[in-house]
Amino acid sequence: MGDGSMSVLLNSVQSRALDQHVITAGTSGFELMTRAADALFQVIQKESPRAKSFVVFTGAGNNAGDGYLLASMLHAAQKTVRVVQLKPGDDLQGEARAACEKAQLAGVPMESWDQAADIDEDVVVDALLGTGASRPPEGDWAEAIRQINASSATVYAVDVPTGLMADTGGASEATVQADHTVSFIARKRGLSTGDGPDYSGEQHFDALGMQEDSLSFPSEELAEKLQWDECSARLPTRRLNTHKGEHGHVWVVGGSPGFAGAAELCARAALRCGVGRVSQAGPTETFVGWPEVMRHAVTGRRDLRQMLQHNDILAVGPGLGRSDWAREMLAAVLEFPNPLILDADALRLLAAEPSQREDWVLTPHPGEAAALLDISTKEVQQDRFLAARTLQQRYGGTVVLKGCGSLIDNGKDPVGACAHGHSGMATAGMGDVLTGIIAALMGQGLSSYDAVCIGVCLHGVAAEDAAQDGWRGMTAGDLLPHLRTRISESQ
Repeated sequence: MGDGSMSVLLNSVQSRALDQHVITAGTSGFELMTRAADALFQVIQKESPRAKSFVVFTGAGNNAGDGYLLASMLHAAQKTVRVVQLKPGDDLQGEARAACEKAQLAGVPMESWDQAADIDEDVVVDALLGTGASRPPEGDWAEAIRQINASSATVYAVDVPTGLMADTGGASEATVQADHTVSFIARKRGLSTGDGPDYSGEQHFDALGMQEDSLSFPSEELAEKLQWDECSARLPTRRLNTHKGEHGHVWVVGGSPGFAGAAELCARAALRCGVGRVSQAGPTETFVGWPEVMRHAVTGRRDLRQMLQHNDILAVGPGLGRSDWAREMLAAVLEFPNPLILDADALRLLAAEPSQREDWVLTPHPGEAAALLDISTKEVQQDRFLAARTLQQRYGGTVVLKGCGSLIDNGKDPVGACAHGHSGMATAGMGDVLTGIIAALMGQGLSSYDAVCIGVCLHGVAAEDAAQDGWRGMTAGDLLPHLRTRISESQ
C-alpha cells in the first residue's frame, strides 16, 4: 500500500490537477487506473479474505474504469464476479472504455441495470460516480444505491461513496453506505468532515506511488488532516526551574446563575492542561467545585477592568447567558487587547452585533455558526468548509467549526480537519471543555492557530480515551483526567 503518512486533503479541482500533473509527467492514465484497481484488490483481500462472490457497480469515467479493472483481477483470481453497468460500455470513452473492453475480453459477466439480478454476493464494489458527482443521484442511479444499501454484503467504495460530495462531506438519502472506502493519489476533503466519516466506513488510502509535494497549491487553499501524534510535537517543553507566572493566567468570563457548571468545566479543563492560574468572573462570587479556581464577583466593566492584566487570556461565553450583564461583559472584554476566545452565549451575542477582530478565536458549533452567518444549520452542515471560511472572512481571527471532523480556519494556513473524536461527544459541556483547553494552551505561549489545532486534537483523543469504558452516557467531565495524562505524555 502507499504512504499512509500523507495528511493533505484536496478538493475535486485540485485532485484532477494532480492527476493531470502525474499523467503529464509520464505516467499514463491507464497505468494509474491499473494501480488503483490493484490497490482496491489488495484492500479487499486483506479486509474480506473469505469473500468468494463479488458484484461491481460501474458508472462512467475513471471511477468505472477502476471497477472494470478490479473485476478483471477478481476474475483472474478465480473469484465469482459480475459487473452491473449503469452506463453501457459502448458509451464510455478513453481509459474507462479500454478498462471495460479488457474486462469483457477476460470473460467478466456484465449486466445492464434494468436486467441485473438482486444482490446475493459477499461483496459489493461501488464504482459508480466517485468524485465526479456534483448533485445527489437520481433515477436509476438512486435506485441502484438503494439496492446496495439494502443488501447484506460488505460494501467497498472507490475513492468516495457515490452520493457523498467529495469536497464538502454533504450527503443525501441517495448515498452509498460503505463499510470501506479506498482513495487514491489525494485524500478527499469530504471524507474527513460532516457526513463523510459516517458514510465512508473504514478509510484506506494509496498514493499510487506519488509524493505529497508533487504539485504545489497555495497554503490557504489546502486542507490538512490533523492527528494528535503530529500536533502534540508542537507543544512547548517546560523547564524544571519555572513558576506559575510563566504559564499564563486564564480568565473564564461567565457562570451566570443556572449555568455555573459551564464556566466550571472550562476552568477545570484549563487547569488540567497546565495553565498557571485560572480565575472566573461571574455575576456572583459562587464557590463551587475546585478551590484552585479563583472566583470574583464582577458587577460591571469597571470591576473587570481593574482585575485584568494585558497578558491574561480571556475565555468568554461558557455559562455567560444573554442578560444585560452578559452584554456588558462582552463589551468590556472587547475593549481589551488581550488574547480572546469566544464560545457559546458570547457567539450568540456576537451574531446580534457583529464585529471583526484578527486576534480572537471563535468556536461555534453548527447551530451557532448558522446564527453568525444568518443561514440554517442544514446549510452549514452541507458545506462545512465553506461555512468555516465564510465565518473567518466575516469575523476574522481563527475559527473552529465544531462537529464531526471539526474544522480550523484562520484564512492563511491550511484548513485543519480533526481526525479524532466520536459521537459520544454530543453532550452538554463538551464545548466548554474545549474552550478551556485552547485558553490554557494560548496561556502557555502558543499562537492561536497552534493552540486551536493542538487543542481540538487533544479534546478528541481525551474523549476517545474516556470512551474506553463506553461512549454512550459519557460526560464532558469524564475528559478531564485524560487531558492531564495526554498533555503530560507529550512533554
